[in-house]
Amino acid sequence: MNNYPKIGIRPTIDGREGGVRESLEDQVMNMAKSAAKFISENLKYPNGSFVECIISDSCIGGVAEAAACADKFEKAGVGVSLTVTPCWCYGSETIDMNPSIPKAIWGFNGTERPGAVYLAAALAGHNQKGIPAFGIYGKDVQDAGDTSIPEDVQEKLLRFMKGGLAVAMMKGKSYLSMGVVSMGIAGSIVNEDFFQEYLGMRNEYIDMTEFLRRMDQGIYDNDEFKKALAWVKENCKEGKDYNTTPKTREQKDAEWDKVVKMAMIARDLMVGNPNLVKMGYREEGLGHNAILAGFQGQRQWTDYQPNGDFLEAILCSSFDWNGKRSPYLVATENDSLNGVVMLFGYLLTNTAQMFSDIRTYWSPEAIERVSGKKLEGLAANGLIHLINSGASALDFSGQQQIDGKPAVKPYWKISDDEVDQCLKATSWCPAVSEYFRGGGFSSEFLTKGGMPITVSRINLVKGIGPILQIAEGYSVEIPEDVNKMLTDRTNPSWPTTWFAPRLTGDGAFKDVYSVMANWGANHCASSYGHIGADLITLAAMLRIPVNMHNIDKEKIYRPSAWSLHGMEKEGADYRACENYGPLYK
Repeated sequence: MNNYPKIGIRPTIDGREGGVRESLEDQVMNMAKSAAKFISENLKYPNGSFVECIISDSCIGGVAEAAACADKFEKAGVGVSLTVTPCWCYGSETIDMNPSIPKAIWGFNGTERPGAVYLAAALAGHNQKGIPAFGIYGKDVQDAGDTSIPEDVQEKLLRFMKGGLAVAMMKGKSYLSMGVVSMGIAGSIVNEDFFQEYLGMRNEYIDMTEFLRRMDQGIYDNDEFKKALAWVKENCKEGKDYNTTPKTREQKDAEWDKVVKMAMIARDLMVGNPNLVKMGYREEGLGHNAILAGFQGQRQWTDYQPNGDFLEAILCSSFDWNGKRSPYLVATENDSLNGVVMLFGYLLTNTAQMFSDIRTYWSPEAIERVSGKKLEGLAANGLIHLINSGASALDFSGQQQIDGKPAVKPYWKISDDEVDQCLKATSWCPAVSEYFRGGGFSSEFLTKGGMPITVSRINLVKGIGPILQIAEGYSVEIPEDVNKMLTDRTNPSWPTTWFAPRLTGDGAFKDVYSVMANWGANHCASSYGHIGADLITLAAMLRIPVNMHNIDKEKIYRPSAWSLHGMEKEGADYRACENYGPLYK
């Protein structure tokens, strides 16, 4: 058994006994079972196990059965609610009234009974009571006995469930701030109201001196440290040292010892370690229940201690010295807002996420001027250089494959050979001293081209609150000599991803320059796959409006009430989010 949130299925029915209800019992319950089977076969938790569905003990014909179902769901740990019915039911008497659990209603499109009528009535009840719900209704009429789920219904079910599970998995967890504000970066000014009211999370804090205490006093698993250091020496090859005065081998070896310990300590701080409890450090062994963390690093730490690049890169990856495993999400420079979208992407996909600066827009003209070459294909309209100080997940080297193409996969689908290839594609360059006086090592790789990528960011705006921006596009490979010319102008010891957003010819996506110009901060998070529509659904659940995206209108899926806030989708999104306010306020 796992402690992940379950999905609750609520089969609602016409409560009139003496002929009507009895004739519908089997059909209604079979619809619930069909939905549960489809969901469980198509969605997995972050540990690779199939999502678990809980079905109400009986069909729900009125408020007494609705209350009994709610009681069962609470005891079972249900975090997402789906009501299904092929028939008329008593609208507001049968709906799910829990205001903090994401909920949807699937009304069967059939002619024998008015499932669509109930769907409309129930959604009206939700909207009138201020409890938004998603509506699901198939385009094509089905026969009464048809237990299949049409493709358009499947798409909405999965989109809703992914978002709902993400909401439920965040709730009650912690963001661990390791240090405080990094170099005045606004995202690392941790906003507790945002985490508490919008995400249902709590905030935990440690000073970075806790790393020194644990290293000095041996509060880490020494056997694991020896194992980890041996693995690092075998698998993490050093890259070019770009410093004018390189450190000695002895100094570098001492820094490797420290950065490995730092990675172990950061993980222990997040999730605890039973081995520390056995060593007599019960408090330290419990951890902070953190699903997400951030490491300040610059500058108070990095001016005299090794940087956090290895810590962040290896924890965010899908593997380490203990083998393949779920990523531990750590935001560079304690940028909690960038960390949140890393968390969104991870919970929607179960894959590693990439933290980057959205550093430079390279126009076609500038590329040709510098390199003498005119790029074609995905790079023809210009590129955005995604790069940061070596803290990106190694998965984004692009060495994993799906159908022979570069990809990022859930850890349980990654082969041992793919792990080896990610490690071989990565060099660990000694940290550049002008940035990091205390040393350390930065990962360096070049992301393979052709991967579908979704870049996103949360920003806080005074008077509005959080807003989300999204850009779908692709990683791009450019000629080796051009890549060298461009990366040498910034920092070749850091990982590089060349990103080409998908353009629409309008607004922020008129051209690549406009994407860069409209981005709301210096950082972004990248997720493998085009998940923009899923992010929009998740944002609506949390009441976070979207100010910038390049998603097809047909794929945008928000609660029914959003359409009652105006005819223009994005303006209605802002008004609905303002009207309902944060999910947990």
